[in-house]
Amino acid sequence: MGNTKNLFSLILLFIVVLIAGTFGYAIIEGWDLLDAFYMTMITVTTVGYGEVHGMSRAGRVFTMVVIFLGYGLCLYVAGSVVQFMVDGKIRAILGRRKLDSKIRRLRNHYIVCGYGRIGRVLAAHLREKPIDMVAIDGNPDLVPAMEADNVLYICASAIEEETLIQAGIKHAKVLIAALATDTDNVFLVLTARQLNPDLFIMARASHEGSKSKLRAAGADKVESPYDIGAHNMAMRVLRPTVTNFLELALARKNKHIQMEEIPIRPGSRFCGLALSESGIRQEFDLIVIAIKKSDASMIFNPSFDAKIHANDTVIVVGSTENLEKFGKAAMAA
Repeated sequence: MGNTKNLFSLILLFIVVLIAGTFGYAIIEGWDLLDAFYMTMITVTTVGYGEVHGMSRAGRVFTMVVIFLGYGLCLYVAGSVVQFMVDGKIRAILGRRKLDSKIRRLRNHYIVCGYGRIGRVLAAHLREKPIDMVAIDGNPDLVPAMEADNVLYICASAIEEETLIQAGIKHAKVLIAALATDTDNVFLVLTARQLNPDLFIMARASHEGSKSKLRAAGADKVESPYDIGAHNMAMRVLRPTVTNFLELALARKNKHIQMEEIPIRPGSRFCGLALSESGIRQEFDLIVIAIKKSDASMIFNPSFDAKIHANDTVIVVGSTENLEKFGKAAMAA
C-alpha cells in the first residue's frame, strides 16, 4: 500500500512539472499551449528534436531548469514503475509459494471445492473449529474473497487431478464437492475417490436425480441445499422451540451451551467404563445425549450402565470450556 501511494505521488509530481513547464514556456516565450507542452515533453524526456521556435535567453535558462528537474524526475518515475511491477510479481510468486508450502504440510485436513455462495458459507462454519482447510475454485474473481477470509486456497479447476494433488488430497480427511453443477461434482467425486479411497466425501446435489449418480461415483454423503433449506423452514414453523435450542447448541460463538461429538481414542481412560463410572456428568458437568458405536449404531438417551468403548463417539451438551476439557481427556491415552 505504501509503495502504491509513493508511486502515485511521483506521477502527480511529474504531471506538476509538465504543467509548470508548459505554462512557463507560454509565459516566457509567448507560445500557445500546444507548442509549450510539446517543448516541455521533448525537454524532460531529452528526445532532442530541437527547439520549436527561436528562444530567448530567459527561455534557455528556463529550459536548463526543466531539463535538470524534469529529466531526473522522469527517470525516477520510470524506475519506480518498473520496480512496482516487479515487486508485485515477486510478492505474488512468494505468496503463492508460501501457500503451497503450508498446504504440503497439512495432514487430515478438509478440502472445500467451490467457493461460491454455498461453499463460502460452508467454509465459514468449518473455520469455527480448529481444523485445517483448503479451498479450491477456478474463478479468479473469488480470489479476493478467499484472501479476505484468510483461507489456504488454490485458484484452479477442482476436477483436475493435478489440482487435487496440489491440495494434498492423498493426506486429506474430508472433501466437500460444492461446485456449481452436478456434472462437475460427479466428475470431482469420481476423481477424488480414485486418488484417495479412504477419503470421506460429501457432495452437493442440485437435482434429485443426481444423488444416485454421486453415490455411485463414490460420495459417502449427498446433500441438497434446497432440501435442507426447506426442511429447516418447516421445522421453524412446526417446532420453533426445538429449532431455537438446536441453533443455540450448535452456534460456536455461544460459550454457555454447546452440543459436541467427542471421539473416544483407544487407550483412553473412559474405555470400558459405564456412564455411571466415567464421571462425565460429575467431573465435566456434561449431559450425554447419545453414544454412537464404532459400528455406526446409535444409542439415544443411554442408561447409566451403558458402556463406552474405544472408537465410540459420545454426543454431549455443556459449556464450551467443559467440552474442551472432556475432549482432551477422551483423546489422552
